[in-house]
Amino acid sequence: MRSLDLDLQRLPGPLPVLHARVDTGRWHGAARAAAEAGGRLVAMWASAGSISAAYGTSQALIWVELPVAGHGYPDLSRFFPCAARMQRAAADLWGVRADGFEDRRPWLNHGAWPANHHPLRDPDAPTPQPQQDYPFVRVEGDGVHEIPVGPVHAGIIEPGHFRFSVVGEKVLRLEQRLGYVHKGISQRFRSMAPLEGHRLAGRVSGDSTVAFAWAYCMALESAAACDVPARAQWLRALMMERERVANHLGDLGALGNDAALAFGLAQFSRLREDWQRLSHEAFGHRFMMDRVVPGGVACDMDAAMATRMASQCEQLEDEVRTLAAVYEAHAGLQDRFAGTGTVTPALARQLGLAGLAGRASGQANDLRCDLRWPPYDELAVVKAGDTAGDVAARVSVRFHEVSESLRLIREIAARLPAGDVRCDVTLPSARATGIGWVEGWRGEVLVALRLGGDGRVEDCHCHDPSWQNWPVLEHAVIGNIVPDFPLINKSFNLSYSGHDL
Repeated sequence: MRSLDLDLQRLPGPLPVLHARVDTGRWHGAARAAAEAGGRLVAMWASAGSISAAYGTSQALIWVELPVAGHGYPDLSRFFPCAARMQRAAADLWGVRADGFEDRRPWLNHGAWPANHHPLRDPDAPTPQPQQDYPFVRVEGDGVHEIPVGPVHAGIIEPGHFRFSVVGEKVLRLEQRLGYVHKGISQRFRSMAPLEGHRLAGRVSGDSTVAFAWAYCMALESAAACDVPARAQWLRALMMERERVANHLGDLGALGNDAALAFGLAQFSRLREDWQRLSHEAFGHRFMMDRVVPGGVACDMDAAMATRMASQCEQLEDEVRTLAAVYEAHAGLQDRFAGTGTVTPALARQLGLAGLAGRASGQANDLRCDLRWPPYDELAVVKAGDTAGDVAARVSVRFHEVSESLRLIREIAARLPAGDVRCDVTLPSARATGIGWVEGWRGEVLVALRLGGDGRVEDCHCHDPSWQNWPVLEHAVIGNIVPDFPLINKSFNLSYSGHDL
């Protein structure tokens, strides 16, 4: 991408992040170059007067920003299909539209505001509009019928609508519609003090609170040119791996239950509960919410607790190994897992499948290994992966990642450096920009932050990898039977909340 003569400036921070303001030609050229080089679109978002795209490469994150005052911008979906919903979101929230992009349907506007109102650009509160009939793509033919599901779901699951086109029990097409809550996260950031923003970031998607808080703090610390104490970095990584283990344990149990193995749900639920109770005892919160803070972490851990964590990892590893053998040997379970919800490596690469789901379909991206930031630069993470791309592969990746995270936690507990766990963060006196980019349990989490010289947040964008993965789920379901959808859906376990900003 340097061949395009971009004026790339490296931003401060632990990861190589290069930023450039571009014109329309270079915006288009950067997207083409990134695609041809095998790069991936990590995030795309609009802000006041500009549209941004962040491309992940093997060497760095390339953030290109195009001023769009009074005009549109070249469509990126021709190079990266996962850009489609991000472009629709930018049109809904900011009124910035991609030139030549054919899908003009609203994505986040469900009648909560008029079509000519854009909540992040227009300050006045709109009058809610009647619910509009969303033009789902229809599938017609003999025996074809539709099954609508949601947006209201059972239990506490967040809202999302799924429209299945089915013949018999075979799914011909699935189309989703998400974004029903309209939380106004980006607007809320602008009313918060920068040193308090980590609390909101940690609530973008509650199952990834450590990842989002770390990414926000990394962005803020980069903008402020702040060096975080080593002990704090290691404690952040310990929390991140505990978050990863907790989510994988929950998913492995739920996947067993969705395939009628209630024993699996009972056992993994027990293990997850014990895991989260120790997190609460060590850090004061089961999910470790508000424990990653600007300049470090909010609490320390003594040697006795480090020993207990290592011991818990040893015990959990034995139990998970036993349960993995049970899952592998259970013929009924494997019959439901194998060949179900398959995403081939070629399709995964084309659609930009990210995170653990991507690794199960041959997309070997993991920031902890590829662009290692402290303390992962000293931990030699072993990357999990598979190429089968089915539910069985996504289960296998989870088992491998649990085992690796348990090893990492033991190593962190044994090698935890001495020193402070937090430093003061002095906000810059001039406008400043920073990006945080970490490997959460679901995949890459990115936070882009711009501070004004008056000590306030000008703009903050949080990106969850579910933006990339929700469209792929639509493809994974095709050709499968309707009763397998909950199993396939859980094998991805995507975030509604992280998609609804």
